[in-house]
Amino acid sequence: MKTSKKEKLSLFKKMLTVRAFEQKAGELFQQNLIPGFIHLSIGQEASSIGTCSVLRTDDYVASTHRGHGHMIGKGADPRMMFAELFGKTTGYCKGKGGSMHIADFSVGILGANGVVGGGFPIMIGAGLSIKLRKTDQVGVVFFGDGAANRGTFHEACNMAAILKLPIIFLCENNLYASTTPSEYTLAGGSVAGRAGGYGIPGHAVDGNDILEVRNVVEKAVARARKGKGPSIVENMTYRYRGHFEGDPQKYRSTDEIDTHRKTSDPIERFKKHLQKEGILTTELEDKIKKDVTKLIGEAVQFGQDAPLPRPEDALEDLFVNP
Repeated sequence: MKTSKKEKLSLFKKMLTVRAFEQKAGELFQQNLIPGFIHLSIGQEASSIGTCSVLRTDDYVASTHRGHGHMIGKGADPRMMFAELFGKTTGYCKGKGGSMHIADFSVGILGANGVVGGGFPIMIGAGLSIKLRKTDQVGVVFFGDGAANRGTFHEACNMAAILKLPIIFLCENNLYASTTPSEYTLAGGSVAGRAGGYGIPGHAVDGNDILEVRNVVEKAVARARKGKGPSIVENMTYRYRGHFEGDPQKYRSTDEIDTHRKTSDPIERFKKHLQKEGILTTELEDKIKKDVTKLIGEAVQFGQDAPLPRPEDALEDLFVNP
């Protein structure tokens, strides 16, 4: 898949936006300004942005508990995202969903999900609706290596394969299912390798190389749009923060994290690619970073200034036709 210079700069800016959003969210959480739990995807920006960059606005995405990058990649507004994290009425779910249940139907985000493997049946329903309506939309369901061992994964792969649903099963394998290394729990050693059992394509990808992610996912998307059915794409990546903010991370060493930061950081890798091609200068990088800092600062202020829900608002949105 050929990517123009303009597109590459846009991808770089979105990756920086995701990281800046996540870093600020982490800071605010530590200050007890964000209620509940948050799970950050710092280190996985190439997977989220690369995947979403080949989707249309009307394509569907089912996210996970670690879904801020998916939201931004699909075109969500950081202001409404921060408002939701703060539990404010101007948030995407009026402050009732928070980080783990954020959604934006206007850009095809069917919702993040606090249940591991909970997105699979949702995307099966969305994929079936596409087929019945005879549109050329596709659906991407994000999940982690831990969710690949849940029954819903196998049931969804089987049904999608049988019905040839236009779905891409996108595994973000960050090497840990919560606190357990995937090498201990992933039979066969690969999620993509399980595709053969369902008679569908499976691709293992360097999930820290945004251009490789785009290339492989784009082919899976094109296949699905043509009515040829689902694919599994496994983006091999790494998260720098704990499973959740506050995770003591006794299951891995700081040396391991530092090694991944130094050798495979997706933003630094893409930055070097852009510099080598003469696309990114120091001045342009500074400008992009300033724009991102301004965007996130305004988004945080928007969320903080928004009103909290009233007690009686808890009774709203319970029924379709109250």
